[in-house]
Parts: sequence; structure tokens; C-alpha cells
Amino acid sequence: MTGQKVSSKSSETAGAPSDTLRLGLVQSRYFGSVSETIEAARRGVLEAVRRGAELICLQELYSGPYFCQSEDPDAFTYAESCQGQSVAAMRALAQEYHVSINIPFFESRAPGLFHNSSVIALPNGKLVGHYRKMHIPDDPQFMEKYYFTPGDRGFVAVSTPGVKVGPLICWDQWYPEAARLTAMKGAQVLLYPTAIGWLAGEKEAEGEAQLQAWQTMQRSHAIANGVFVAAVNRVGLEPHPRDGRDAGIEFWGHSFVVDPTGRMIAEAGEDEEVLVVDCDLSLIG
Repeated sequence: MTGQKVSSKSSETAGAPSDTLRLGLVQSRYFGSVSETIEAARRGVLEAVRRGAELICLQELYSGPYFCQSEDPDAFTYAESCQGQSVAAMRALAQEYHVSINIPFFESRAPGLFHNSSVIALPNGKLVGHYRKMHIPDDPQFMEKYYFTPGDRGFVAVSTPGVKVGPLICWDQWYPEAARLTAMKGAQVLLYPTAIGWLAGEKEAEGEAQLQAWQTMQRSHAIANGVFVAAVNRVGLEPHPRDGRDAGIEFWGHSFVVDPTGRMIAEAGEDEEVLVVDCDLSLIG
């Protein structure tokens, strides 16, 4: 990973105080194949582990391309069960290095039934917090309703060592109800694995406003609910499968963590990056 950033509070590799969660976000891109992309994520996780992260989050659909730019039946080959390679690789790391990892994946639930999902691997290797994305967009080049059935498991809060985590996914970010219901279940940290970026021709005129709206919405969730919020986005220009690079999506990165007052305590840039951030849980009212 290049361009790695650590907040000023988390530059040491020594363990954090008992009331502090050391959170790692792995912001990465698609490397052209699932195997190479999983290996890049593995390197990012190991970097976060080296810096003392206790809870690590990957981006939405972390192991493959963002295939939802078009309706392509061949893209269903990326789907897998909770026992598939995307989950298994990270589960093994969680167990080996005694950390918790939030793992987003394209879930094949049954023939013809698919979800945009995540699970959390605990330090003992147990999988908990199986969440299925509730809000599914259907916009130009974000044609997710072709692929994903809305989640049927409700909103969840998961106990991991030292902190209760609320796993959510991308488009859920825009709905205050999702954050509220998850926080009401006791979540202290809301995690939003994300795939959001600029469509061709948008960046110059609207790019900054779109980015600020995305961040402002999530900062409001932290303030309204008195919790930490972390979003980890993908990066890189992914070509449109039919119309090429000039019509693709430029994923803007800018993964970040905000505290319960909405204060930005760490933010990544627009390249691959690993953030490791200390979250003072005593700030939660």
C-alpha cells in the first residue's frame, strides 16, 4: 500500500489504552483479478496489524471489481457463500493475528438469490454480525438492484473485543434511520464499507460538492447518535465494461473516521492508503 497515513494519536505501535479502540481502514482498488485484489487487501490488513489495529474494515465488495456499472449476468460468477475465498482469506488473518476484521462480500445465498453483505471475523476465527445491505441503489452505473436483494436480517450491533460495532454498507449511509436503529442496538462504532465515486464529466463541476455531501451526511450520523463513524471507500478508475475508461467510475477514496461530535479525526486521500486511528470510546455519551 502506498501513501499510508496514521492520525497523530496512533503513530505508535504499542497497544492503545483500555478505553481506546485502535481502528484500521484499508482503502484499496481492484487489481485486475480476484486473487491479486485479495492479496493486496491482505497486505493492507497486515500493515494495519503492524500498527496495532484491533478492528479492521475493508471496502465494499473488496475482493473484485465494482461490476454494477452495467447489467451483466456473467458478473454473478463473483458471488460466493460465507465460506468463499473472500471471507476465508480474511478470517484466517483475523485468527492468526488476533484481530477483528469486517469483511464485505458478494453473497450467493441460494440459486437466484444474492446479497451485498458483510461479516465480522473475530480474533478466534468465529464469524459474527452477518449483515445484508438494506438500501439498494438503482442509478446510472450503480445498477445494484439487478444483482442484490435487499437485506432481510435487519440492523445489527456486534460485540467484538472492547467495542460494539454496527456494520452497514454504502447506500445505507444516506438514511438516518439505518444509523439510528443500529446505534439503538448499542453500536459504538458505525462501519460503512463503500464504493462511491465520480462518473465521467462530473468531477470538475460537481466533484467537491458530492464529496462534501457524502462526508457531511455521515458526520451527522455521528453527532445525532453520539457514536464514532468510519467509512472506507475504494479508489481507482474502473472502466465501464462496454464504453471503456472514459465512461467509467473514478472512485474517490477519502476514507475517514469521525468522533461523536462529528469532528474529522482522520481522512485518507484518493490513492491506496491504510488509516490507523485511535478512537477514544470515553467520548461516547
